[in-house]
Parts: sequence; C-alpha cells; structure tokens
Amino acid sequence: MRTAIVTGGGTGIGRATAEGLARRGWSVVAAGLERDEGLSDEVSFAECDITDATARAALFASVPVLHGLVNCAGVIRFDDEWTEEGFRKVMDINVGGSFAAANAALPALERGGGAVVNIASMWSGFGNAAAPAYSASKGAVSSMTRSLAVAWGGRGVRVNAVAPGWVDTKLSARAKADPVRGPRIEARIPLGRWAQPAEIASVIAFLLSDEASYVHGAIIPVDGGYLAA
Repeated sequence: MRTAIVTGGGTGIGRATAEGLARRGWSVVAAGLERDEGLSDEVSFAECDITDATARAALFASVPVLHGLVNCAGVIRFDDEWTEEGFRKVMDINVGGSFAAANAALPALERGGGAVVNIASMWSGFGNAAAPAYSASKGAVSSMTRSLAVAWGGRGVRVNAVAPGWVDTKLSARAKADPVRGPRIEARIPLGRWAQPAEIASVIAFLLSDEASYVHGAIIPVDGGYLAA
C-alpha cells in the first residue's frame, strides 16, 4: 500500500487531498493543527505544528517509507501581513514549513521512490495588495519547488507544485463573501465558477501517481483559466 503525509490535511484542499488519496487506496496521515468535523475515518489525523522541529521529526519518523508528501499547510493574514512580524509568520509557515517538511521527508521518500507536491498559487505570478506575504510566499514556493526538483531528481524523488486559483475554502471566504469583489472575481474566471477543493486534489493525486512519472519541476495552474483571462 502506498503511504502519504498531507500537511494541513484536516481542512480545505489538504482534507480533500487526504480523503481523495484514501479513496484511491493510499494509507494517509493528515498532519496539522486543525481538522474539520467529518474528516474521513480512512484518514489518520496527527496533530502537528509543521514549523516545530520536534513535532516534525516525530511525524516523519512514524512513516519510514513514504510515497507521497503534499505540503498543504498554509496561512493568510491580510492586513497583519503589512507588519514585520505578520509578514515573517506567513513566510515561516508557507515557505519555511514546506521546505522543512520536504527535507524531513526526504529519506523516507527516497526509500519509497516518492514524490512531493507543494501548493503554490495564482498569486505566485502577480501582486496582492491585500496579502503581500501570502503572495510573496507562494512565489517562493514555486521557486523552491524548482530548486528541489533540480536537487532531488537524481535521488529518485519527483517534486512538483499546483497553483490553484479561486477555491471555495475558508482561506478565500473573505473574498467570496465580498459583495463587490466576489462577483467580479467570478466574472473573470473563464469557467464561470470557483473551484471545489476536490478539483485541486485530483490534480495533486495525478502528480503523485505513476501516470506523472516524467512530470518533474512543474508548476501546474488549476485556476479555471483565470490567469489566461
């Protein structure tokens, strides 16, 4: 049975990914500080602050052979991101946490011939006046993904990222609920609607699968055509 760890796997895209992999027959550990009620019993949940080195080491020690790591843990802080402390906190979790998790998982991924999928964003490619740290962090995740791919390809570990657009999750609830911004966003999306978390999860599952055996160092937009508009 294939094994995977999904950080941030108790909510949003992470939850959809963990549950989607479990339905495909994977043994999945969802790691994080939050979990939705109703998280599938097929998914094991491990409470873990991914920025805590001790907790992180214990998490990855529990799975000695790993076939997939999905770095979904992330935060957005909006106005607080304009403070030095707020900016640093977002970067520490979104970039530092993903980098640290990937490094901690590497020995197990090598043993399993596994793959890493990071979560970038449409904001990787343009600015965000409402959340500058979030935008900067996702640009950094894209660059980090390419660097890890170059470094680890020869070790048998593939590394890719998905770049979601507007997804109907708690993270984007503020924008969707805005009576002006929400309709304006939807009007720009060529497919005419926001994504569901499962639609991002299905692309992540593909990148972890044997069907993506030669996909490496890619940043794949899953945005309903938003960046093309």
